[in-house]
Amino acid sequence: MYFHCIAALLAICLLLSSGGASAVTEEEVVAGAARLYRIRIDALAQAGMLDRDALFVARVARIAQRLSEQARRDNPAAQVLSWEIHTSSDADDNASCMAGGKILVSQPYVEQLALTDAELAMVLSHEMQHAILLHNLKEYHEAVRLDPGWLARPFSALEEAVDNDGRLMGQLAELNREQEVEADREGMAMAWRAGWRASELAAYFRKLEQAATMSHIGSATHPSPLQRWRAARRQAEALARGRTGE
Repeated sequence: MYFHCIAALLAICLLLSSGGASAVTEEEVVAGAARLYRIRIDALAQAGMLDRDALFVARVARIAQRLSEQARRDNPAAQVLSWEIHTSSDADDNASCMAGGKILVSQPYVEQLALTDAELAMVLSHEMQHAILLHNLKEYHEAVRLDPGWLARPFSALEEAVDNDGRLMGQLAELNREQEVEADREGMAMAWRAGWRASELAAYFRKLEQAATMSHIGSATHPSPLQRWRAARRQAEALARGRTGE
């Protein structure tokens, strides 16, 4: 262990002395996300599974536009995000957002849960918060804090490890879980400020809980559907009281 630590420190010293980066930057993260997103989008296009339903694409775009306008009102930092949204007909997808605002939404997922516009807004607002709150960047910073030796390696190696290295993923699981809770909370608040009723936003989590085989069991990176539904219900009640003055 001692020799490993010394080796890591020496590697970092060499990197810094040669003019290398001293930390992962948002620019690196956004550029990497754009590359990975393009690979996924191109693969879906080649498979005939990208943006197949024009009405669904328009529906997602309309809701996302309303949310992005609210995001800019809420947070000046959101103005630099370059939102790009596509839809997938792959049933194995659900919804995701990569750094910089690259979003992918699965039409089968939305249809399986029979999401209303408000519930879809909750999904999109949650995903947008990951980009707005720089969750990917914070994840990389935590990985470097845990092992400074990553600074001596190409960013692409860390990018690969964050999603595929079991040991590192386990170390980052608690942070990922906290980020999911934050995205739920801030996503609902933003969508509510954009004009959707809090109770209708919370209904997404009710459907998520009802669709789960064992709703009381979460994953390493996500609270259980039951926990998310209970938290959403409490937040919706608090937001409603704030609006009505009760």
